[in-house]
Amino acid sequence: MLLTKPLTDTQIVLSKFFAGFALVIFSLIPTLIYVIFVYLYGYPAGNLDMGGTWGSYIGLLFLASGFVAIGVFVSSITDNQIVSFIVSVFLCGFIYLGFEFIYTLNIFGNIDLFIKSLGIQSHYISMSRGVIDSRDVVYFLSLIIFFLLLTRTSLESRKW
Repeated sequence: MLLTKPLTDTQIVLSKFFAGFALVIFSLIPTLIYVIFVYLYGYPAGNLDMGGTWGSYIGLLFLASGFVAIGVFVSSITDNQIVSFIVSVFLCGFIYLGFEFIYTLNIFGNIDLFIKSLGIQSHYISMSRGVIDSRDVVYFLSLIIFFLLLTRTSLESRKW
């Protein structure tokens, strides 16, 4: 039904992505209350690593936006919401944990570190420590753009 509206495929994809991302943001806003209370009432007051805290929030937003982009893509290739959810969970889980698991097997020799860097986990852990590295930001932005472009391509292929 959405495809019958006078919208381009890019507008539809970006609308779904930003709607999912807005849901994530609205879900995380209440957690800021805990940060404020720990900052104000911790012992001693103000004894909170704000760099690590904000880095964790920024990393979590990047992680969630990557997962939203993956979910939008999977929903574009399936017609059933339940199938879309299950496939999205497995794909997000593999991208988060799978590459790290393959890295620990040590079966690829020199390219093990490259395989580890393909996964989200190492990039997210780096950001959650409060270190906003440009490599991690580029990774997450590339992941988001890649899956959004795949989604647009999937929608365009349905028109043929």
